[in-house]
Amino acid sequence: MYKNFFKPLFDRILALILIIILSPIMIVVAILIYLWDGRPVIFTQKRPGFREKIFKIYKFRTMTNERDKDGNLLPDAERLKGIGKIIRSLSLDELPQLFNVLKGDMSFIGPRPLLIEYLPLYNERQKKRHNVKPGITGWAQVNGRNAISWEQKFEYDVWYVENLSFLLDMKILWMTVLKVLKRSGISQDGHATMEKFKGSK
Repeated sequence: MYKNFFKPLFDRILALILIIILSPIMIVVAILIYLWDGRPVIFTQKRPGFREKIFKIYKFRTMTNERDKDGNLLPDAERLKGIGKIIRSLSLDELPQLFNVLKGDMSFIGPRPLLIEYLPLYNERQKKRHNVKPGITGWAQVNGRNAISWEQKFEYDVWYVENLSFLLDMKILWMTVLKVLKRSGISQDGHATMEKFKGSK
């Protein structure tokens, strides 16, 4: 009952409330990105969601479009700087995903929606992470976020799917607030973001 009715209802109601409350902040962030690096302000990308259904995720763009002499984008670490780095460190880049939640593509709590190219790399257990809607935050995020290995991250994701409950979701929400305030686990050691997943060993 919670997973199929109350959780989606709670998601949409809370998303609508937060969009209204946080709209001034989102407008300011959008203006800062536009002034710092121009358009586009919103980063969009196709991601697999519930039962691997593809949807378009929204985030504030935090990386510049700087390229090398051959026209290739510079490494993430070199493009994540200035206002983008501040926005990422405060997790403000995630705010547009409230519209994904409102649309029903995502939930507040669930495994993070990753790249489509990872789909054939998951083992059978890891595929279970798609048995629920992806989330803005989740059990893996509050237990290390990008500072843990892919295998640890997926194990946390599957554990969440197997133990989903209202109380667990409330615990994750509270832990997320603490994580954001501490700004911990945002990046993996030696990387601006998370190193790409290459398949389980």
